[in-house]
Amino acid sequence: MAKQRKTIITCAITGAIHTPTMSDALPYTPEDIAAQAVAAAEAGAAILHLHARRAHDGGVSVNTDDFAAFLPRIKQATDAVVNISTGGSLTLSIADRVKPATTFSPEMCSLNMGSMNFSFHPLVKRYDNWKFDWEKDYVESSEGNIFRNTFRDIREAAETLAPHDIKFEHECYDVGHLYNLKFCLDTGLFKAPIFIQFIFGILGGIGPEVDNLIFMKRTADRLFGDGYRWSVLGAGGAQMPLATTASQMGGNVRVGLEDSLLIARGKLAESNAQQVAKIRRIVEDLGCEVATPDEAREILALKGGDRVNF
Repeated sequence: MAKQRKTIITCAITGAIHTPTMSDALPYTPEDIAAQAVAAAEAGAAILHLHARRAHDGGVSVNTDDFAAFLPRIKQATDAVVNISTGGSLTLSIADRVKPATTFSPEMCSLNMGSMNFSFHPLVKRYDNWKFDWEKDYVESSEGNIFRNTFRDIREAAETLAPHDIKFEHECYDVGHLYNLKFCLDTGLFKAPIFIQFIFGILGGIGPEVDNLIFMKRTADRLFGDGYRWSVLGAGGAQMPLATTASQMGGNVRVGLEDSLLIARGKLAESNAQQVAKIRRIVEDLGCEVATPDEAREILALKGGDRVNF
């Protein structure tokens, strides 16, 4: 694929892995999620990847009321593309997980392309005291998680959301997920051009080495030719190094407190916007231009912010 001229920055604001104890910067009230999302957009994020949380204790939520508490605020304050997660819970069914997207009909939503062990239980050893009672067990019990995304689940999500003309962020945590996506594309579930998020560094997925990024990219080139765009998500300390490498390879980048709580080795980020500002500075210093929301819409062939339901 020819190198695109603009780099799209996605910011994943809060996610479903980290808990309030791990960072005071992690937003979980609707006010904080909205404020950090808007600030990230102002810092240069063209796409905002959004999960919801319970306002009273920061727990993960797929309740549409929790999304409704911040989506209109974000739309009123910025023209950034809104991307709603369909992976918002590691234990709920796909029908529950796609409900926010079917309710609000965003321009984009994520879609995981395979089942996997998805764990962050080693984090439990880092903390002696927890802000909320649910956190320790939530983190510890992830050792037994299988994040279910069967072919039937993927088909159900694709068919349910098809009437909404939503562009998927196809999240691929390992090379086999690319072959899953190829199968789904060949059977008509999705249409090119597709948008792939290569994900590195999650326990249960492929590791965060540059060799793996090159391997994933070469595999995608072979499978999809020029019919795809791509981005890179590096978890934890791999966030900035892999994003920098991806931008120089012609790809797009994703940062945010969902993926990493850090701004530098051993230093917690103060906000999502701080991470966006850092990767924007790196990308621009290395000679690339950062895409605006409207340029991202053109690159990814999105339906437009006037066709969402919030």
